[in-house]
Amino acid sequence: MFRANDSLSPASVRGSLPKRDASFAGSALPVVMGIVNVTPDSFFDGGRAFRPAVAIKRGLALAGDGADILDIGGESTRPGAAPVSVDEELRRVLPVVEALADKGCLVSIDTRKAAVMKAACQAGAAIVNDVTALTGDPRSIDVVAAAGASVILMHMSGEPGSMQNDPRYADAPQEIFDYLAGRG
Repeated sequence: MFRANDSLSPASVRGSLPKRDASFAGSALPVVMGIVNVTPDSFFDGGRAFRPAVAIKRGLALAGDGADILDIGGESTRPGAAPVSVDEELRRVLPVVEALADKGCLVSIDTRKAAVMKAACQAGAAIVNDVTALTGDPRSIDVVAAAGASVILMHMSGEPGSMQNDPRYADAPQEIFDYLAGRG
């Protein structure tokens, strides 16, 4: 098992990403992910890309500015954010995912819901970025496997509404690494 301070080859990490019109294998350059939150309450951009047309334009601008991956999110996970229904999240993200994937962009879907993962992958997302590390919905692992999607596993202590209340770690990097390694 790797430890948090072990070095990983950038080529081995990048080589595992899907190659939708771009290959990261062997690249010495960093991979840049552009964030497009299609939410009215995003902590990242304050909801500036809430409407699909604006979100698509923003995604294309990010790609034009050099983003290798476009991460599309339809539910804020900022502390205190209210959850949204699957239907609402799908309404927000699907037109954006489909349009950006159709333009040849490498798209990631930022969600913790298996139904959204599945629909977004069918619409063209090649990567699933899940803040719950695929623990938030028991169907997530099967959905991601069936789609053949790459996965970005995130770590949070608790739920989005409480994750910043009192996180305590004796050795944060190692404990987070061990948690994520245990998900693999």
